[in-house]
Amino acid sequence: MVRSMTGYGRGEFALPDHRAICEIKSVNHRYFEFSARTPRGCAFLEEKLKAFFQPHISRGKVECCIQLEFLRDSELPVKLQPSLLGGYLDAFALLEREFGVQNDVTVSSLLRVPELFQVIKQAPDEETVWEVTRAAAQAALSGFLAMRETEGGRLRADILARAEEILAHVRFVEERSPQIVREYGEKLLLRMRELLEGASVEEQRLLAEAAIFADKTATAEETIRLRSHLAQLAQFFESAGPIGRKLDFLVQEINREANTVGSKAQDLETVRHVVEIKTLVEKIREQVQNIE
Repeated sequence: MVRSMTGYGRGEFALPDHRAICEIKSVNHRYFEFSARTPRGCAFLEEKLKAFFQPHISRGKVECCIQLEFLRDSELPVKLQPSLLGGYLDAFALLEREFGVQNDVTVSSLLRVPELFQVIKQAPDEETVWEVTRAAAQAALSGFLAMRETEGGRLRADILARAEEILAHVRFVEERSPQIVREYGEKLLLRMRELLEGASVEEQRLLAEAAIFADKTATAEETIRLRSHLAQLAQFFESAGPIGRKLDFLVQEINREANTVGSKAQDLETVRHVVEIKTLVEKIREQVQNIE
């Protein structure tokens, strides 16, 4: 199945005490690159998520976002700092004794001093957090891969349609090539007769010149290779596994053959068709960049 490197998926899973939401998206990249945003205190999830996703994604810049909710309030012990409190109370008493400032300290006023109290947060249970996160990631992955496959199908159809257009232009070049040689021979004969003022022209000499011209302008080898490359292009889409890099190399070879045909072209019609071939190859190249 052909897959695009662009995709998005979202998954959610809940246990009695926890709920996780996972979002994953990707864009084009030469290799697999992964990053994750996780809640504070859950940095351990990033490596686990990377190991979970990597077997299913060979290429692409992948970003994952995890949201965690704790559905039941856990106990958060509050610890008082006695020595610090004693220091504050001594200072308040000194103010009252030495400067006559009323010592009206209350518990509510002490709450404004954050250093006096320390909230002890318990570390999340890693096994439970990973269990709920993994289930949400699995749901997100299913949607993510489905979107990649849908987009890959569109890319496949577009590329194969353009490959058929290239074949039509190749057929024209193949049919036109012998006509160009024949027309060259006729023009050469006419020109030599004009130069020799109607005198007889050596037929062997003309044949030799025409053969040299035919050899210089022959594109049979290039068009045969073009046909072979285009057939291989279609075969790649039937193979299993990632094919993006193979397609990228093959498109370079198709473009090279098209350039060679263009350098040998001797008439405007052939040049026009070669330009169309190169335009189509470039469009295929752009699409191939999106394939995993």
